[in-house]
Amino acid sequence: MPDHSRLLEKKLERRDDLGEGEREALRSVLTHVVAKPAGCDIVSQDALVDHSSLVISGFCARYRDLSDGRRQYTQINIPGDFIDLHGFVLKRVDHGVRALTDCLVAEAPHNRLRTLTEQHPHLARLLWLETVVDAAMHREWLLALGRQEALERAALLVCEIYARLQTVGLARDGAFHFPIIQAEIANLLGMSAVHVNRTLKVMREAGWLEWTGPEVRILAWDRLAEAAEFNPAYLRLEKLPV
Repeated sequence: MPDHSRLLEKKLERRDDLGEGEREALRSVLTHVVAKPAGCDIVSQDALVDHSSLVISGFCARYRDLSDGRRQYTQINIPGDFIDLHGFVLKRVDHGVRALTDCLVAEAPHNRLRTLTEQHPHLARLLWLETVVDAAMHREWLLALGRQEALERAALLVCEIYARLQTVGLARDGAFHFPIIQAEIANLLGMSAVHVNRTLKVMREAGWLEWTGPEVRILAWDRLAEAAEFNPAYLRLEKLPV
């Protein structure tokens, strides 16, 4: 059986132990893998859904649109994320999810998720925790977009993405791959692409990081974390029984 849930398992095990039966249950809930090209919707805003999607590779983002087309991204999703797990109980999602890069996603039909949650209550609690952490990230970014300055928001993005990618084994030694164009980063940070470019230049010139194309290397973690007021507690990366 293809191990499409490997990165999700790594993330869940950071928070609590997984039994082999739970690993098998996670793997069995995933059906076929779908390729989503950059720029397309993985989930459409206000759609009725009968499955949830797990990101295997690539980056995507949740968004909300206004009637005139103005868009705000509310959260970035990385490999190992269940991007619409809350759709299992909501059925109609109030936002969309857009592929920022080419993505591969594995679909989990809701009837299989229902069986999993009924037969594996500990695993159900861990998946519930996933949605709780999603809500915590939304609160963090609500604060950032409402009160932080551009430099602080950019520092928060770098710190958070590094911490999350490190959890699933996709970042190490301060370096990670982040192939997101500046126009999309602007949507994430609530600023113009020109302002993003200027802000990243300030960070590079201050010696906080190197950012060349899709490759990011953090040179001064403490300075970045201080600027962002980054406290990873909201990501719930410590191992505590649930």
